[in-house]
Amino acid sequence: MTQIQLSDAQAVILAAACARADGMVFPVTANLKGGAVGNVCKSLLKRGLIEEVAATDLNTVWRHDEARGPITLRATPLAYSTLGITDDPEEETNSQHETEAAPEPARRRSGTKQEAVIAMLRAESGATIDEIMAATNWAGHTTRGFLSGALKRKLGLTITSEKVDGRGRVYAISD
Repeated sequence: MTQIQLSDAQAVILAAACARADGMVFPVTANLKGGAVGNVCKSLLKRGLIEEVAATDLNTVWRHDEARGPITLRATPLAYSTLGITDDPEEETNSQHETEAAPEPARRRSGTKQEAVIAMLRAESGATIDEIMAATNWAGHTTRGFLSGALKRKLGLTITSEKVDGRGRVYAISD
């Protein structure tokens, strides 16, 4: 089975949605101009990585449907598995969702260092550079580069840092 390849814009939009507790795509944080957001969202819809749901916030409307009203977009479980995120969103059974045959999820390796670091950063206590280095066996410069490159820029996650007495600088993912 082939892995789902994402463009940078697709990865940023999808990662931002998966980082939100509700999995919603809007508001889009990617710096895209013109119709680029629409084109990226259409391609993600076609691949089954996002789905249309009824919009509760009128500031997040994707389109209007005569039968269903305002529609917005939400990440699907396939999106989480494609990005290697093991925290599945709340399993909702919603009668408004049409049950269609979704594409088979890409086979992803489990237990990756990326998964481990994201889990450490999502924990209530966060993680220090030294703790991440110990868990991944990376050097300090690699760990800092991963936080700023892969997590911040590529996945679009918001990383916060705070100085904690007795621990030093503690990093966490904020939603």
